[in-house]
Amino acid sequence: MRSRKRFENLDGVSTIKSFRDLRNWQRERRGKKPDMSYAVPQAEKKEAEYLHANRKETTLTWIGHSTFLIQYGGLNLVTDPVWAERMGFAKRLSEPGLRMDELPPIDVVLLSHAHYDHLHLPSLRALPGNPLLLVPEGLSGMLKRKGFPKVEEVPWWQSVTVQGVAFDMVPAQHWTRRTPWDTNTSHWGGWIVRDATGDNPSIYFAGDSGYFRGFKAIGEAYSIDIALLPIGAYDPEWFMQTSHMTPEEAVQTYLDVGASQFIPMHYGAYRLADDMPGEAIRRLTAEWERLKLDAQALELMKLGETLRAKSRVGAR
Repeated sequence: MRSRKRFENLDGVSTIKSFRDLRNWQRERRGKKPDMSYAVPQAEKKEAEYLHANRKETTLTWIGHSTFLIQYGGLNLVTDPVWAERMGFAKRLSEPGLRMDELPPIDVVLLSHAHYDHLHLPSLRALPGNPLLLVPEGLSGMLKRKGFPKVEEVPWWQSVTVQGVAFDMVPAQHWTRRTPWDTNTSHWGGWIVRDATGDNPSIYFAGDSGYFRGFKAIGEAYSIDIALLPIGAYDPEWFMQTSHMTPEEAVQTYLDVGASQFIPMHYGAYRLADDMPGEAIRRLTAEWERLKLDAQALELMKLGETLRAKSRVGAR
């Protein structure tokens, strides 16, 4: 039997933890008292009717966790679509910003990697429309076996174009597993969304990642306007640091990629680690203020909120 290809991080950085590490984390977790008092706010006004009609303006609507509806160049895009009510045994902490039946028909799905909180098969099947799935290397086979015929793999630093919109797969530092036997048999990464004319703001969806030198390379390769960056699932840091960024590292990532606007994600939907949503936001805003960064460049979106980006923000 031929062995399956195993993918790696830049510089061969390993994110795999031992059973002993996992056991120590769970022992440590039992001694903590989680503060569940903070809930990510829901937008007072949802704009489902506008989103169904819009095919011109660039918009971003946060559904929750790493899931965004992005309208770009006449296309309706969804990133890492997850509407799951539970993740493992844990109930979802906040309702999705839009219900599935409030979505317009989806043209393209951007998947960052195969972890269950980023690739949820029932959510993929329920999406309206007949979307093309853009995925990292090694992931198309599983999705086609699951009944998704329109799947295209994109390796790191390569690009595909759909109706004039370019989608570039860029590196991340992470790992993946869906069964005990398929560890790292598919890759992981982020996506740059851009158009050939440059009229629309470029969007960087980072997926899931630890902090690594690849962010500077991404900033050198692209002019990025809006960066969607993860800030959660970092505690305990001794266990999570190679796979997930702290809020402070996310701020440094924003600076590394040279973006003009920072929208945080990957917090407040599921309890994946020991940090709490309120703590992640407090640490993020404290670091932003410590560095005296432009307050208007940090966009703390509400669930279901739609942000309009009518023209290029303009890279710094």
